[in-house]
Amino acid sequence: MLQSITHYSLHFIAIGAIAYWYDKENWKRNWLILIATMLVDLDHVFATPLFDPNRCGIGFHPLHSEIAIFGYILGVFLIKNRIIKLIFIGLLFHMITDSIDCIWMFSECRECYLKSEIHRWGSFFRN
Repeated sequence: MLQSITHYSLHFIAIGAIAYWYDKENWKRNWLILIATMLVDLDHVFATPLFDPNRCGIGFHPLHSEIAIFGYILGVFLIKNRIIKLIFIGLLFHMITDSIDCIWMFSECRECYLKSEIHRWGSFFRN
């Protein structure tokens, strides 16, 4: 329960703080833009099963992949247009939020970690 509250608070409330920090005069518009970045979760519809409470989405879903995350990081640092940069900030913060959720899940389910793409990434770097 606490994990879900934390997860969705980060997805909806924390982005309000980011929107305000990013541009105090346009924070409401920015908050809506950041909320719209949650459409990145549409890639979940390609998963089988559609929802698995023991699955970490990071690395599993296409828009949550290591390549996509690398692209979001590049967008934050390379894009000059403030609106597009904000979209990349929202996408990257979404990945951070989902990563926190995965770590929380892994702390309670070692098998979930061992089946995750994050474990595979770690194995790649360890070898």
